[in-house]
Amino acid sequence: MSGWFGREGAPGWPATLSSGTDPVVTLRPMEVSDIGAWREARRRSAAWLTPWDATAPPGSPSKPVSFRALVRRLRRSAAQGTTLPFAIDVDGRFAGQLTVNNIVRGSAQFASIGYWIDRDFAGRGVMPRAVAMAIDHCFGPVGLHRIEIAIRPENSNSLRVVEKLGIREVGYAPRYLHIDGAWRDHRLYGITQEEAPGGVVARLEQS
Repeated sequence: MSGWFGREGAPGWPATLSSGTDPVVTLRPMEVSDIGAWREARRRSAAWLTPWDATAPPGSPSKPVSFRALVRRLRRSAAQGTTLPFAIDVDGRFAGQLTVNNIVRGSAQFASIGYWIDRDFAGRGVMPRAVAMAIDHCFGPVGLHRIEIAIRPENSNSLRVVEKLGIREVGYAPRYLHIDGAWRDHRLYGITQEEAPGGVVARLEQS
């Protein structure tokens, strides 16, 4: 996998992580070849995902981005060490995305995680395991110290993910992100290396 960006990647990237469980959950770099499966997942789950999708604030210079342009942008960010853009596969089928965003080095060693899953794969424990795998990877080869997840108070499915992983709430951020056409409040959850010495996957399996 090394050289996926034409040069050595940032610490811990590129990477492919697999759960080895039933179902088998795999995190791997997003590829342009995912376009068909990505479009179908987004189409099938549109009504379910739209309330939680990021949107451009009024007056923003942002414009619709093609899937290929999105993957190219993610690749550049990954090569710069600021993003880890994972596709989620379940038993070899594309099932969603998980992105480690806003990686900050220096004295912070911090990042945030965002994710979405095809509704057809929901309710099978896929997302808690994918998030746990990503956090363990961040605390391991990537060398980060703290991970944060921001969740809208109304997003009960996502709140169950952090609950299952034992990630504690650390704050509340009014009008934190522009989601589904408006600035939305978010509950903030955080975890540090010291809070999961045996790993978050192990914690999940013991729960």
